[in-house]
Amino acid sequence: MEIGISIEAENKVGVLHKLTGILSELGGNITYTQQFIKDDGKIGFIYMEVEGIKNIDELKKRIENCEYVKNFEIHSSLKKIYGKRVIIIGGGAQVAEVARGAISEADRHNIRGERISVDTLPIVGEENLYEAVKAVATLPRVGILVLAGSLMGGKITEAVKELKEKTNIPVISLKMFGSVPKVADLVVGDPLQAGVLAVMAIAETAKFDINRVKGRVL
Repeated sequence: MEIGISIEAENKVGVLHKLTGILSELGGNITYTQQFIKDDGKIGFIYMEVEGIKNIDELKKRIENCEYVKNFEIHSSLKKIYGKRVIIIGGGAQVAEVARGAISEADRHNIRGERISVDTLPIVGEENLYEAVKAVATLPRVGILVLAGSLMGGKITEAVKELKEKTNIPVISLKMFGSVPKVADLVVGDPLQAGVLAVMAIAETAKFDINRVKGRVL
């Protein structure tokens, strides 16, 4: 079973080491972690997803006894709460239309027990888009990427190629000028339909298989 742990602790040297030591001693394997500092550097917030912990009560007791911990909570993992992510990157108007289709379709599947969330990044400029697409490989829980715009090519195309080499994340492109549609798994002319198909491609409650239409232009 995978659990999520949210911890607020004093920002001191060795605190993270002590916490990960507790998890290791209890047989826990950290599958995802994120940390940041708040309250003018006084407090560190640590979020971890951990598998393999069999004695949750002992975990709570050990963390409670940790000297520098201020607050903590053990809860469901973000994977279980938010599920797979549809990432939509591109021009504002096109992104909004793709998101409209994706959110509507995700709602239909989430009612049946799925967990699919939709993330958008309206952004312009080849360099910005290049960096955004490359960064998708480092994001957790990504199910599919949709590129929404009127013109994408050059370095953006290279970023898509690199993403596909590093991951198995499928890429849907709107029908647009540039070379990005040539490297996408599926090209869709209607932004609304692109959002719907993106969700259907990753939903376990859908029968759409993107591999069966790979390379097609719809």
